[in-house]
Amino acid sequence: KIFQAVVSCVGHDGTIYIIPKSFEIALNKLMTEMQSNFKGLGLTQPYCWKNGEACVVRGSDTLWYRGKVVELGSSTLQVYYIDHGCTERIPQCHLYPTTLYTGIPPLCIPCQLYKTVPIGNFWQQDAVDCLRELLTNEEVEIHVQELPDDPWGKLSIDLYFGGMSLSAFMAYQKYCVAEGCQDVPELNLLEGDVPVPCSYTLPPLPIPGDTFPVRVTHLVSPKEVYISLDPSKNLVKQSTTEGEASCDILLESLDEALKWCNKSVESFPLVTHFEAEMPCLVEYRDGLWYRAKILSIEEFDPVKILVQFVDYGSFSVVPTSRLRHIPYNLLKYPVQAVRALLDGFKPALYDKEVKRIPYSPEWSVEALWAMIECVEGKQLSASMLALSPEVTISLYEDDKKLVHMKLVEMRLADLDE
Repeated sequence: KIFQAVVSCVGHDGTIYIIPKSFEIALNKLMTEMQSNFKGLGLTQPYCWKNGEACVVRGSDTLWYRGKVVELGSSTLQVYYIDHGCTERIPQCHLYPTTLYTGIPPLCIPCQLYKTVPIGNFWQQDAVDCLRELLTNEEVEIHVQELPDDPWGKLSIDLYFGGMSLSAFMAYQKYCVAEGCQDVPELNLLEGDVPVPCSYTLPPLPIPGDTFPVRVTHLVSPKEVYISLDPSKNLVKQSTTEGEASCDILLESLDEALKWCNKSVESFPLVTHFEAEMPCLVEYRDGLWYRAKILSIEEFDPVKILVQFVDYGSFSVVPTSRLRHIPYNLLKYPVQAVRALLDGFKPALYDKEVKRIPYSPEWSVEALWAMIECVEGKQLSASMLALSPEVTISLYEDDKKLVHMKLVEMRLADLDE
């Protein structure tokens, strides 16, 4: 059985508590009912609590939860939250004994990683901290491998976060040994032992004659841009049906995979061997890590690398401390930005602007800024003209007007008949 779940808690012994997505409606209904039925602080009169007794608990968020007393004390009791998995020591005034909800099974499931043996036969504190950092309140994919003999025991599972096996990740971090895990070799590719050729792939592209929605993610010059195809919009004419149905799923999976990578990026090795077109992770100025590729070494003292962010098209020169090896599973997602040339116009023959683009001096800086203003943050449409030797498109605004006509009107470009 394979299903989606949210990790509610990781116990001190490494037990992973999950709430299946299919249980969410029942849990929300139960929580709403409890808030209506219980008001105030809890039991204010003396009461003789028993070990294992059912109760409701007023949590630190002032909400009521189902609980079970697991350890007695003079002024506080150890209470297990049966729908979330965590255990806390609670003052008696925040508890109320009740059998109201004992007929409803627990809505969270205790789990253990299948055929995964922690170093020393129990999860060390640093490993538990790692599990909590990675998993708490995150949505994951559960593959059930083995049911427990005891109905109250732990479910043996394989857990995947961002497309990556948790057992393989923890084994790579030397927290455990994962017996027979097929994903460990993939993680070993982090060390640079990547088969050649190893590169990103392009997304499926519309064929010439198709009209499709796009966003411009980066401009190199008024004529050369990077575009992102928008799979959530309907195409005017669609010829490339194969694979497009899963575009939204792939994009969502990529975002999820990058989120997980940002959580654990410090454990990925630094890049020490630089090759052109080599995939990597690069830290952007917002502090997050994105997919990129190495273009060249720009400076030698200290070493600085020219990289391109493949899902946006933009370029940056960064120190080596901001490059990390990329997990192999991130290479399976196509790049989200595609280089394209715009058709129908050329640099103005009599453009009197003195400031020129250094790497493309046929264009003025003024023309570049004008084109940025035309496309930045806008939903546009494109018509595919050619796929080779270069992807070539015509770009239109919402009113079906060619984007480059603004530059022609400003005499920053000429029509190219």
